[in-house]
Amino acid sequence: MASNKDGDPSLGYLTRKDTEVKLPRPTRVKNKTPAPIQITAEQILREARERQEADIRPPKQKITDSTELGDYRLRKRKEFEDLIRRVRWNISVWIKYAQWEESQKDFNRARSVWERALEVDYRNHTLWLKYAEVEMKNKFINHARNVWDRAVTLLPRVDQLWYKYIHMEEMLGNIAGARQIFERWMGWMPDQQGWLSYIKFELRYNEVERARGIFERFVQCHPKVSAWIRYAKFEMKNGEVARARNVYEKAVQKLADDEEAEMLFVAFAEFEERCKETERARCIYKFALDHIPKGRAEDLYRKFVAFEKQYGDKEGIEDAIVGKRRFQYEDEVRKNPLNYDAWFDYIRLEESVTNKVRIREVYERAIANVPPAQEKRYWQRYIYLWINYALYEELDAEDIEQTREVYRECLNLIPHEKFSFAKIWLLAAQFEIRQLNLNGARQVLGNAIGKAPKDKIFKKYIEIELQLGNIDRCRKLYEKYLEWSPENCYAWSKYAELERSLSETERARSIFELAIAQPALDMPELLWKVIIFGNCGKGESLLSF
Repeated sequence: MASNKDGDPSLGYLTRKDTEVKLPRPTRVKNKTPAPIQITAEQILREARERQEADIRPPKQKITDSTELGDYRLRKRKEFEDLIRRVRWNISVWIKYAQWEESQKDFNRARSVWERALEVDYRNHTLWLKYAEVEMKNKFINHARNVWDRAVTLLPRVDQLWYKYIHMEEMLGNIAGARQIFERWMGWMPDQQGWLSYIKFELRYNEVERARGIFERFVQCHPKVSAWIRYAKFEMKNGEVARARNVYEKAVQKLADDEEAEMLFVAFAEFEERCKETERARCIYKFALDHIPKGRAEDLYRKFVAFEKQYGDKEGIEDAIVGKRRFQYEDEVRKNPLNYDAWFDYIRLEESVTNKVRIREVYERAIANVPPAQEKRYWQRYIYLWINYALYEELDAEDIEQTREVYRECLNLIPHEKFSFAKIWLLAAQFEIRQLNLNGARQVLGNAIGKAPKDKIFKKYIEIELQLGNIDRCRKLYEKYLEWSPENCYAWSKYAELERSLSETERARSIFELAIAQPALDMPELLWKVIIFGNCGKGESLLSF
């Protein structure tokens, strides 16, 4: 059978041309010039709005007799009741229902709706506010009082209810009643604004003594700096300077360590400044700077410097500037307590002021920052804090016992089993010599040799004993020296020179023989040079072999 590839419509086949969908040809725009009248989108929207048909609204119903009014009310109540059954927890529905009953002048039904709503959610203070406003608007004062009284009893922490209740009584001229409500409210210890409202209420009626009594209770309930400052300003406004000062003094006694104490001291000093008591103000500033941590005293320093520039002399201004620099150093050492250079600068500043108490305090704080690692490189800068401290106590403060204590504490702190500092041992011994305490110096140097022997210590100890003419002690020290360091050619040669200077040639020769017998010498050429070219005063060598 021959196949029909293109398809034959007579045989029930569709041709390819029949299945093709022809798209219309895009028309070409012949004239691209703009139209003489342009139509904007705004015009299109406006015309569409104008051609809209009017909304279909229900016709207005005019009630002509009591029957129609009753039907209308019955229909509306049914609508509200059906709506309440569906959304009982929707408070706005209850409010609309009660307000509609109010508009119909059926106040008993309106109250019934409000009471039913309160049974659903009595914690919603909006319901109480709307309920009381309806009673007040329609001049049912006793009903309104009843609503407010129940509201503040059930929700005593909602300040708005108390404010509205008091405002109503005040508008009615019932001042005693408003005061009684305030007293009930204060029993719940509200926030500061509630107490200040009570005070303003009393001041509106010139009850200054009552306001003062409320302030006393206020600062006991809220012992904060801002409350005490308000109290003092109240007394100052009424011209009671002595009372205001007394308030500030009580506040300082109770809140000197509070975080906001800076604000209290500034207010106190400014109060004294306004009263022309500049010395009192200066004492307050200095007391505050001594007691408030430096990190919380920025504003205080700024105020003090400005005060001294206005009222102080040259010394006072310099002291204030020193205080400002002191604050900068405090900030540096607070950020990095191990920055010993900052501590040195801080100490030099305090020493320039020559206040012994402050200087010792800064020294103690500085030496309390012990390096965290027991490695000598970390201690090399730190140890000079102790040295400076001891020198200050000896030379400036002239406190001998304190100087001795500083040296003792420093030597106890150093971990001598890992490393030591010969400088500290020698300074401590020299201090004892200056105090004519030779036994103390020997004890210090003996402890140094026992705990941390060093070349410097041996040399200095031998030098001291040699100056005192104690030859036997020098010999013992040289023996200890050589026991500790038998390879030290310097020690051998100096020991031999000592004996030779005493004309003990045989002892010197024996010392040299012992020296060259040591297995490992650090500088044998030095030793041999002394042996060969040394003489006993007779022009002969010490070499005997």
